[in-house]
Amino acid sequence: MITEDEVRSALATVIDPEIGANLIELNMIKRINISEDRVVVDLVLTAPGCPLANYIVEGARMAVAAVPGIKSAEVNVLDEPWTPPDSADGAW
Repeated sequence: MITEDEVRSALATVIDPEIGANLIELNMIKRINISEDRVVVDLVLTAPGCPLANYIVEGARMAVAAVPGIKSAEVNVLDEPWTPPDSADGAW
């Protein structure tokens, strides 16, 4: 059985190249839906019209797809504002 922790660990390997931190640290992942061997990830970008959006989305999709047991990985970009993590909590 695929767990959310496994998916989060995979997403933590994807770095936003402009900021230099991973998608989990940056609070970009909003939802992870696991249905048997299919995973759908919803994320937000750090800036509207981000020039690296395709790079980030494809990196996230490939990282999730590489988790053992996952047959289908989909990443959706939400039209929501990004909320930076609280730097006081040591997230980044």
